[in-house]
Amino acid sequence: MGSLSPTHWLIIALVILLLFGAKRLPDAARGLGRSLRIFKSEMSEMHSESSGSASGSANASGTGQQPPAAELPPAQPANPAPQADKDRHTA
Repeated sequence: MGSLSPTHWLIIALVILLLFGAKRLPDAARGLGRSLRIFKSEMSEMHSESSGSASGSANASGTGQQPPAAELPPAQPANPAPQADKDRHTA
């Protein structure tokens, strides 16, 4: 009861085909493939940055130089509490 037989997979595929139609399935698969490709490239970029920064900080600390600090955006001012209009009076 835990695993699905090939007959179950065939029924699931037919239901999906009926729900989405034959024209939309290739587009959906193409979009899914693009999303996975982007996700994989972002993950590999994160891994390369983390390994590069770890080795870069070790080299910089040995020479006495620090890597340049990342520039942060300016702080946003806090929104003050809205003030009541003096012309509009509510009773």
